[in-house]
Amino acid sequence: MQLKDKVVLITGSSLGIGRETAYKFAAEGCRVIVTYYEEKEDAEKAGNKCKEVGANDVLVAHLDVTDDKSIRELVEQVKERFGRIGVLINNAGICNYKLFEEQTFEEIHKEIVTNLEGTIKVTHACLSLIEDMVINVGSKAGVYGEKYMTTYGATKWGVRGFTKALAEEKGDIKVYAINPAQTATRMGDFLGIPPEQVAEVIVRLAKEEYNLPSGADINIWEYVQNPEDGEEGTR
Repeated sequence: MQLKDKVVLITGSSLGIGRETAYKFAAEGCRVIVTYYEEKEDAEKAGNKCKEVGANDVLVAHLDVTDDKSIRELVEQVKERFGRIGVLINNAGICNYKLFEEQTFEEIHKEIVTNLEGTIKVTHACLSLIEDMVINVGSKAGVYGEKYMTTYGATKWGVRGFTKALAEEKGDIKVYAINPAQTATRMGDFLGIPPEQVAEVIVRLAKEEYNLPSGADINIWEYVQNPEDGEEGTR
């Protein structure tokens, strides 16, 4: 698929994987929507860099994926500005690295509402505008259970389940789950796979270079080199 002039909405794109993904799509000549929750200054810097590297147009907008009104307001902005969305990337997420018994009800609730409910609601609100693809950012913790990531892993298993079910319902668009392992972002303590490598896989997926059926999982550790063990991915 040719990406030039495609409208690409990336949630949680002021930092980390989302920001690097915005840069990659910008370099393809896309119209990029950078969203932020708290980091307005970082988002504006990201938006400016998107313009510098080749974005056809850039919208920087606030989005709280846990707030229905915020979601609807963003979708209205996108509809008025662009009228459509080529690719939606649900990237916004949080993680509390704690043993399950040490997590509070508030922390559990916030992870579920942000990671799973937010992904579902943003997709639902955008669905009538989406022309080509939905890419949901899952996690290795949503493929294999991992200590200290019980609630987070549960939300990402849910993201994968949502991805597969939506793919069955929506034959006119493609839906995928990207599952990163530990990534060198703030959430990952800046250790692991460089976020720009994850972003590269996301862009190649959007270009349909991998020839995968809708609903498929893309496990990042199978596609990139892990700097911790020096092994190349298999794709």
